[in-house]
Amino acid sequence: MGDLEIRAAVADDVPAIVAMLADDPLGAQRESPDDLTPYLAALERLSNDPNQHLVVAVREGRVVGTLQLTVIPGLSRRGSTRSIIEAVRIHADERGSGLGTQLIEWAIAESRHQNCQLVQLTSDSTRTDAHRFYERLGFTASHVGFKLQL
Repeated sequence: MGDLEIRAAVADDVPAIVAMLADDPLGAQRESPDDLTPYLAALERLSNDPNQHLVVAVREGRVVGTLQLTVIPGLSRRGSTRSIIEAVRIHADERGSGLGTQLIEWAIAESRHQNCQLVQLTSDSTRTDAHRFYERLGFTASHVGFKLQL
């Protein structure tokens, strides 16, 4: 990974993470970088759960990417453990640099380390560039996802 470090996120990383989450048309509607209180509370919950891995990619001391990996033990698929990749974001200055590939490859390797038999993710239906990216990495669009806003 050269000069890139992928590590667990800490409280000092939250402003940069939230800025990346808010830096697109979808995120701009649902994120609130002016109040970090709920994000810091969420980081504490995530940090206390061994099945949650919120990571940042750091280059030259600057947070340039993030994702969350969740490990889920289950009964289906003969008791398989799976992982879910969520909230993948790359800083605008780093898009197209291969950083996204490195982050996803880290998540796949960590999933193997956690004895997962399946890695899954969802991507908003409007993110067609992201869909092509995931397919290039070997993911298949095998399911239709549903959400219910609460």
